[in-house]
Amino acid sequence: MDPEFRGDADHHDGTSDATPGGYADQRRPGELVFAGLMTAGSAALLWNAYGIAGFDALSSPGAIPMATAAVMLVTSVITLVRTIGLQKVAGETLAKDILPMIVLVMFVLLVGFGIALKPVGFLPTAAVFLIISMKIMARRSWPYTFAVALGSLALIWLVFRIVFTVLLPAGIVPESEFIQFFRSLVQAGAK
Repeated sequence: MDPEFRGDADHHDGTSDATPGGYADQRRPGELVFAGLMTAGSAALLWNAYGIAGFDALSSPGAIPMATAAVMLVTSVITLVRTIGLQKVAGETLAKDILPMIVLVMFVLLVGFGIALKPVGFLPTAAVFLIISMKIMARRSWPYTFAVALGSLALIWLVFRIVFTVLLPAGIVPESEFIQFFRSLVQAGAK
């Protein structure tokens, strides 16, 4: 870590303090909880990997997942033990410095996108997600937001659905009827 680093005075000017090593002898808000969650998650992954085929041989189907999860568990336990021994950084809060409201809002939007994708369909779900997220993040006018969001969505849909023929969840939009209508127009124009 740079000896000229002044701690929390530097990162409030919009620059990143995510330098390798972070604070050498202090822990930031939420770091202990995150280390605990990583340890618990690694233990759960190791248990699930063991459930694949047990540990009969190195060539068993669960050997590689178990080895990977075991490495994750060992390293996360080391990280947790080291984190427990550190003092908290003074002057930082979880809500202001680590997990601001915009991050939580985007997380909720992404979860909502994932939940609504299959029943509602790709086009309306992606349109709502793009419009809301662009309005929040860019803070531009509504006409600009709609133009960029819907223009981006149209381009994404054309590339993936028409060019690469990727099946996207149709949901409430009769997408196949639209595609067939345009194919019929093109075929009629060619004759």
